[in-house]
Amino acid sequence: MALRLDDISINSIIGNGSSIKGNFTVNGFVRVDGDIDGNLETDGNVIIGEHARIRGNVSAKSVTIGGIVLGNVSAKDSIKLLSSSAVIGDLLCRKIQIDEGVIFHGHCISIKDDAEYESVSEKYLQEQAIKKKVTV
Repeated sequence: MALRLDDISINSIIGNGSSIKGNFTVNGFVRVDGDIDGNLETDGNVIIGEHARIRGNVSAKSVTIGGIVLGNVSAKDSIKLLSSSAVIGDLLCRKIQIDEGVIFHGHCISIKDDAEYESVSEKYLQEQAIKKKVTV
């Protein structure tokens, strides 16, 4: 597996005091220190800073959360919840690390085996899509 340049250099920064309304899709590494009212999707890594707030789903290669997320978090590799984080939503990943003092309310699916992860991930995403259509 080759290391992409996007894995180590931040492509996009949403600074402290900044806010976005609507979905945000980007390629590569993203750091969020502001507010997002919408979904965040990238093929790279995401760092959600201590003062950041996201009301929407987050989908990335790996996600480190220090702030507040009101939505589901899906990461193909790993999710790390720092002690300053609060997540109200479901977590879906291969590996998870949760520090002491985290506030988490939701379901967590963490499966290391690639084939089983893909199967469970697909089933979970289909269930979420059906729930979304039913509640809209």
